[in-house]
Amino acid sequence: MIIIFYSIFRYLGTGQSLASLHFSFLIGKSTASVIIRETCVAIWNTLHAAVMGQPQKEQWQEIADVFLQTCQFPNCAGAIDGKHIRITKPVRSGSQFYNYKKYFSFVLFAMCDANYSFRYIDVGSYGSRSDSAVFAHSEFGKLLHDKALDLPENTALPGTTSPAMPFVFVADEAFALGENLMRPYSSRGLSLARRVFNYRLTRARRVVECAFGILANKWRFLHTPIHLKLETAISAVKAACVLHNFVRARDGFNFEDSLTHSLHSHRPSVVRGHRQGAAVREQFTAYFMSPHGALPWQLDAI
Repeated sequence: MIIIFYSIFRYLGTGQSLASLHFSFLIGKSTASVIIRETCVAIWNTLHAAVMGQPQKEQWQEIADVFLQTCQFPNCAGAIDGKHIRITKPVRSGSQFYNYKKYFSFVLFAMCDANYSFRYIDVGSYGSRSDSAVFAHSEFGKLLHDKALDLPENTALPGTTSPAMPFVFVADEAFALGENLMRPYSSRGLSLARRVFNYRLTRARRVVECAFGILANKWRFLHTPIHLKLETAISAVKAACVLHNFVRARDGFNFEDSLTHSLHSHRPSVVRGHRQGAAVREQFTAYFMSPHGALPWQLDAI
């Protein structure tokens, strides 16, 4: 039992190879691989419901309250993004996992709250897929599209009485604009108000980047290619994510841990939004320029 404990956390925490674990603990490489796979599956099964359960309406409201307090973005229920996890080429996978950065990877798609905890993850999509495609095929994307996330009722923005605005998730330009999904304006020929919106959205969206930074710097096997079978590599990443939430709840957050990470973003793809999403974004844009929604320093920051 002690060997299992030390070997799994030595691997996740340092990224040591199976050969290194073999010499450190006098166990076979295949035994080390089995230990990693079975222990990571057990960690996920044990902790997932407790530290990464789907939020209910009251919890969504609490998440939005923290986003408003820390990032000054109202009605924000979370930040989403996708990252490449570098792996060795899976057997008989062709070019499906070969990404635009010219290496093999699968995608870690995540939605996190303003406390840098992951509230939803999707792990294992092909590295050749775009963020928008991963999102659309994920359980979270389908729930959002079907309006089945139990988000709070539309609420007027602070200091205003109308219109009632939906709760939204913030993302980068790789995602399609929607009623409940905000992305930046295109960078060409932006008005002052739209530049302010992009700045305010970036303040909220940065939390998912910070969450990835904390994850990779705590569990350093993510800094190097994962030399495990695909299923085992996916299980290791899922275990690291729930352990991230567990440690966050226990130890709190140190900002310096989030400044750098080795997880690579997807290349932005051209995706279109719909009119309803554009109307919601324009309402946020107007609010951020109003006396109720403007920040004293926002014009100096853009």
